[in-house]
Amino acid sequence: MSEAAHPNRRQLLLGTAAVLGVGTGVAQAQAQVLKAGDQKGGLRALLEAANELQGLSYEIQWTEFPAAAPLAEALNAEAVDFGPIGDAPLIFALAAGARVKAFAVNRSDPYGTAVLVRPDSPLKSAADLKGKSIATNRGSIGHYVALKALASVDLKPDANTFRFLPPPDAKLALTQGAVDAWATWEPYTAMAETAGHARVLVNGRGLSSGLSFLAATDTALAKKRALLQDFGQRVVRAQRWSYQHVPEYSTALARVIGIAPDAARLQFERRAQRWIATDSQVLADQQRTADFYLEAGLLKQRLDVKNTFDTGLGLA
Repeated sequence: MSEAAHPNRRQLLLGTAAVLGVGTGVAQAQAQVLKAGDQKGGLRALLEAANELQGLSYEIQWTEFPAAAPLAEALNAEAVDFGPIGDAPLIFALAAGARVKAFAVNRSDPYGTAVLVRPDSPLKSAADLKGKSIATNRGSIGHYVALKALASVDLKPDANTFRFLPPPDAKLALTQGAVDAWATWEPYTAMAETAGHARVLVNGRGLSSGLSFLAATDTALAKKRALLQDFGQRVVRAQRWSYQHVPEYSTALARVIGIAPDAARLQFERRAQRWIATDSQVLADQQRTADFYLEAGLLKQRLDVKNTFDTGLGLA
């Protein structure tokens, strides 16, 4: 029979479609979203290379930051749920009132967290930094290692020591001679070295703990805990895969983050990153970093780092 002979048939079809549409909308509205902050050469490149972004039951919205400071600001504003952040920047963020906690711990060789100078610079050691200008991000691991380098030779910064600039501007300031040194981290150190733009004056060994973290907002840890745990497990698996496939990962890393292959491989191999448990050594190292920032006048009161970790996700 014709549709005209049964006017209720069209209404039934439209009603069914409407119900299906509403159901789809509800499902889409309930789809969980993880807002991931990232830094150059960080999580996304690793996960993509290892194919660990396949089979997700949730959506990841990525935002890349050039350094930890703006990532920490985004965490504080809850513009992102979590992100990778170094030991010193996390302390700096917590001291500023950010409601975040570290839920996964990574330790690496801190060589590439370093104070760089131009290849033709007359500076030969940390002692030569006396009276010199250093570009870095305020509160970054670069800032921290520069302060530690100065302290190692009994030097203290003055009002003219630091110029706080993001990595691209800091590199430009160094190469153009506007500053004497640049305190930075990987992959920027490897990029500058392999391009012939800078050499390492002081490396982070013996100065930096090499700790970095995945840190999440208190809200995300309460409401998206299962997602964060799944994501963390993918990162741990991807890291394991990367060391079993160094050439493939180095090539993928260079492509994903847009740097030279030799720089990608250099920074990857020498960092030797590994995910570890939040043990007493981690807490002691992090407390020493916090206490150093207090002594340096960058914290107004002592920070008890035990309260800044969430150890319940079991990632290591």
